[in-house]
Amino acid sequence: MNQAMTANEEMLKRIIRHKELKQTEGVPLMFIDSSLDRHYRINYSLIGATASENDDYKPFLTQPHKFHVGMVKAPQLCGPAYHTHDYIESFMPLTGKWRFYFGNSPDEIEGETIIEPWDFITLPAGLWRGFENITEKEAWIFAVVEDHPVFEAKDPYWPEAVVEEAEKLGMKSDENGKMIKPDNFKQMERELYEKVIRMMTEKKSGIKEEK
Repeated sequence: MNQAMTANEEMLKRIIRHKELKQTEGVPLMFIDSSLDRHYRINYSLIGATASENDDYKPFLTQPHKFHVGMVKAPQLCGPAYHTHDYIESFMPLTGKWRFYFGNSPDEIEGETIIEPWDFITLPAGLWRGFENITEKEAWIFAVVEDHPVFEAKDPYWPEAVVEEAEKLGMKSDENGKMIKPDNFKQMERELYEKVIRMMTEKKSGIKEEK
């Protein structure tokens, strides 16, 4: 096997330390649904494009890979709205409990499950899915995404109701899946980030977790 040599210095550039990751701000408006109540979250792109409608971000590692890796941190009862992709997504909770719900059309949820740290779920291309943190505090989840073209077609696909609600707040995307940002986008992003952080630091109650 012919193998290129990798210097120690180069290897050390391929490490992402979680304690340093947590000190960065992440991306609070990675998708149009991120602006909606119950769908607030902070996205982190570790490797590759993961999935995004916001083109104004950089992954932590820029070396070429044939897969994409990201993390999501969400407040209680928040997570991505119902949607689908043309590629496979897989998830593993790092903290907390997460409710995943899914179906074969944008109009109907046909099933759901709850997964906990170290559980693993893989979602096939074309399956509609959404998920939320059902823990009484912020929670982290790890994502691995199949390699895919970026900003060449709609991605994700949203139910019409989600698109309409996001448009009321000035959030929409074009035919290539790229966010069309309102003039006050930077202000929206900063205010949303501060709101999400407040939500994650306030003590919440009222969720009855499954045993």
